[in-house]
Amino acid sequence: QVRLVESGGGLVQPGESLRLSCAALGSAFSIDTMGWYRQAPGKERELVASIVSSAGTNYADSVKGRFTISRDNAKNTHYLQMNSLKPEDTAVYYCNVVIYMYGRRRDYWGQGTQVTVSS
Repeated sequence: QVRLVESGGGLVQPGESLRLSCAALGSAFSIDTMGWYRQAPGKERELVASIVSSAGTNYADSVKGRFTISRDNAKNTHYLQMNSLKPEDTAVYYCNVVIYMYGRRRDYWGQGTQVTVSS
């Protein structure tokens, strides 16, 4: 059973930085896509950034130029470096991995970590 362990959330002031980490434990298959989603109160969960095994990345327009997603395949871990944080970045951040097992897609989610940007 695959389990995702997140870390790195917290309370910061506008303009500051945070780095989130997500380790995927227990996978016997290679991970195709790693990503980060977020959900603010009263809003739907949205994709923040994703990175595919072939090294392609995708970002929400609202975070382009400020956030960077990266992955360490040897550790089955991915990261989200968040710079120049804004109050509107406040949300619960969830990590996600996509694994294909015998041709079938399986999605796994982390428990969520709170990011609060406030002065």
